[in-house]
Amino acid sequence: MEIRTLRAFVEVVREGGFSGAARKVFATQSAISKAVRQLEDELGLTLLDRIGHRSTLTAAGEIVYRRALAILSERDDLLNELAEYRGLKRGRLRLGLPPIGADSLFAPLFAIYRQRYPGVEIQLVEHGSRRLEELVRTGEIDIGGLLLPVSDEFEWQEVRLEPLDVLLPENHPLAGEEAIALTALKDMPFILFDAGFALNPVILGACHAKGFEPQVTARSSQVSFIVELVGAGLGMAFLPRLIAHQRVRPGVVHRPVIDPVMNWHMAFVWRRGGFLPHAARAWLELAHEIKGQPPA
Repeated sequence: MEIRTLRAFVEVVREGGFSGAARKVFATQSAISKAVRQLEDELGLTLLDRIGHRSTLTAAGEIVYRRALAILSERDDLLNELAEYRGLKRGRLRLGLPPIGADSLFAPLFAIYRQRYPGVEIQLVEHGSRRLEELVRTGEIDIGGLLLPVSDEFEWQEVRLEPLDVLLPENHPLAGEEAIALTALKDMPFILFDAGFALNPVILGACHAKGFEPQVTARSSQVSFIVELVGAGLGMAFLPRLIAHQRVRPGVVHRPVIDPVMNWHMAFVWRRGGFLPHAARAWLELAHEIKGQPPA
């Protein structure tokens, strides 16, 4: 049973004949007649009593007509709902963001997105990069905020590239330097993020490239707690410069790291070749638009 045959049958009933139905759906009278005959043949029942140029419903035709109206109405509702979805009057965005920098980078983006697409439901999760990568891979989230590089199984759109600064107690002998070489820090205790945070491999990889294994004295998933640990003299830590500027605390200074420069390279990542919902595409388009604007 095809939608087109149901539509032809309904219009014949509404218009009281084949010629009126043909005009209504912009088809020939013979095409409408053929569609109704096809429907009758498929059901094995006569649906219309054809009397001259008029057609009236049989008892079976009344049942089919009532059901056809419901089917066509459901189809129209489906198409309208999908049109709303495409127009982002409705929809769902499943987004994963890292705890580091999410408030600084994405709060304004959320506000603009919500203003433009108030009907879109946003489902947000926060994890380190490794967990977010797995959620993107399994399709549990549409887009994840990850640190680059990522594997070829993903596509990505850059969000931010920031150098890492080192956070030191203000009474540390190196606190007065304008910039600090990584090797000058090799004997200091390091405060790192919890396992699963992609910033750790960036830091540890740079240390290994310089020929030393850092002494890790503490780990945390909370930026504010790490800053407090530095202020308490427990060790030193690294943060993207953007975040370090916003985490000013008495007793803690942050300085650029040189030789080598370490970068925090954030991107929105999604499955290569996977289905990306319209709500997710709108998020990426907005992020690209905002990224292209000069700072306020």
